[in-house]
Amino acid sequence: MRERRVQIGLSACLEHPPGPLQSGNFGLVMNQASVDQQLQLSCDVLNDRFPGQLKALFSPQHGLWGEEQANMIESRDGRYTPLDLPIYSLYSKTRRPTADMMRGLDVLVVDLQDVGTRVYTFIWTLLECLHACADAGIPIVVLDRPNPLGGAVAEGPLLCSGFRSFVGNAEIPLRHALTIGELAALFRLEHHIDVELHVVPMQDWQRSLMFPETLLPWVMPSPNMPRFETAVLYPGQVLLEGTNLSEGRGTTAPFEFVGAPYIDGDRLASMLSGQANPGVRVRPVRYRPTFDKWANQICGGVSLHVTEPENVRSVALTLRLLKAVWQLWPDDFSWLDPPYEYEYQKLPIDILFGSDRLRIACEQPATADWNGLADWPEDAWWQRAESALLYPPT
Repeated sequence: MRERRVQIGLSACLEHPPGPLQSGNFGLVMNQASVDQQLQLSCDVLNDRFPGQLKALFSPQHGLWGEEQANMIESRDGRYTPLDLPIYSLYSKTRRPTADMMRGLDVLVVDLQDVGTRVYTFIWTLLECLHACADAGIPIVVLDRPNPLGGAVAEGPLLCSGFRSFVGNAEIPLRHALTIGELAALFRLEHHIDVELHVVPMQDWQRSLMFPETLLPWVMPSPNMPRFETAVLYPGQVLLEGTNLSEGRGTTAPFEFVGAPYIDGDRLASMLSGQANPGVRVRPVRYRPTFDKWANQICGGVSLHVTEPENVRSVALTLRLLKAVWQLWPDDFSWLDPPYEYEYQKLPIDILFGSDRLRIACEQPATADWNGLADWPEDAWWQRAESALLYPPT
């Protein structure tokens, strides 16, 4: 049993602040999950440590308090009354901090809890902040936090360059296995961003550690990420957002329930249980979402129970699930149309998967290479990522 708690970048920054923070005015990109080990918000602890220097807050998708739902449900600018600071939304009329928002700042600090999946928009907010700081000619400081899924296992596929969007703006795998600080370094290198980057690393984090082993408190980084187990299933289950299947939004188990009114949960559970699903048990369910897809309608489906998180390969699991649904209910299953996350032309499933290969496989089952969908150049990914790694490979 691990006894030593991981020290996050926020705590390390308080003890040994990087040069730009020691005297300059700064803005902070954060939300309600940006807390220290005692569950204090990072804006409060940084303001105590650097009195008078914090001048503005910036919120990612879902807002500062995670109060807004997904897919272009925008949050407004506001005010953090305890410190009398403006809050600028980076998920509204702009996804990149503007020159007006940055005026008077000497440095921008990013303290966000990522969940380890390419389509989670916080890392693309980070990329926009890197560009904004380069444009403004000021440094950016990233306070590192754990990848909840650990840093040893990545799952494909890589995003294809023609399918970039705000749920994927770099050629990285669905489950990328990097921390947000490591991604900052990789983005700066591969996107050729001329910016002064400081990453404050964690102490005592190892790539083999999943979130419960860090002994840190779990705070929902977004309204449909209530538990660590949700994050474990999310790299694959998020693909359901591109379909007419309910991914469990509007229930207390988002991304752990899958269903629709046309689904027979017993048949689907039986088909999935007859296959290898490491670390997951499948059982039939019926549920009624209170909002989102199939709101107020009874859905048949399955519940996915994470039993061994270190063994779960959610992308492969979801591919098996989609194949089963397509085979059992081909006349009822369908893809959703755009818009989706500010993409108005390409289908949501294509930008989520990172290419059109999954959709084509479903639509041409006679020639589909389902096994090939899960194959991807893992060795090449780790070679690309090597220069950005802050923590030794496992």
